[in-house]
Amino acid sequence: MDRRQRRTRNAIFEAFSVLLENKSYSSMTVQDIIDRADIGRSTFYAHFETKDELLKALCNDIFDHVFSAEIMSEEKHDFSNHSSFRDRITHILYHLQEKQQSIRGLFNGECGEIFLRYLKEYLYQVFNEHITIKDDVPHDYALDLAVSSFAETVRWWLKGHSDYTPEQMTAYFFRCISIL
Repeated sequence: MDRRQRRTRNAIFEAFSVLLENKSYSSMTVQDIIDRADIGRSTFYAHFETKDELLKALCNDIFDHVFSAEIMSEEKHDFSNHSSFRDRITHILYHLQEKQQSIRGLFNGECGEIFLRYLKEYLYQVFNEHITIKDDVPHDYALDLAVSSFAETVRWWLKGHSDYTPEQMTAYFFRCISIL
C-alpha cells in the first residue's frame, strides 16, 4: 500500500472512529463516513466494500499490531526482552491504551459487541499459547473463561477507568483469575 492509500485509509478510520463517539453504528451510513473523511464514494469503495468490512479492518489494524508475535523495542514502552504471559498481557494493555482515543467509540452499542468478538478471536490465540490449565478442568472451558474475563477487563478499563496503569490492570486481572 503506497503512502497516499495509507493516508486515505487512515482518514477513513479516523472519520469512522469520530462518528462512533457521537452516533450509533447501526444509524451510521457510508455517506456519513465519506462526508466526515472528505473523500469520494468510489474512494471509499476502493478500500472497503461495506461499513461492516470497515469495522473489521479497523479492528484488525489495531489487533494485528497489538498481538504481533514479534515484539520490538518501542519508544513509549519496551517489552522486547520480556516474554512471560504477564508481560504479554501488560504489553497488550499498553497498545490498547495508546489506541484508546481511536477505539473509544467502538465500545458503544452493538458495535461494542462486534469489537469484543474480534478482540476475543485474537485473545484466544495468545491465551492458548500461554496459559496452563489444570487437568480436571476442560481446556476449552478454562480458555473461554480467561478470554472473556480479560475482554471484559479491557472494556471496563477503557470505558472510564483508564487512570489505572497497564501494570495495575494486569495485576488486578491475574489476582481475580487466581481466585476463580
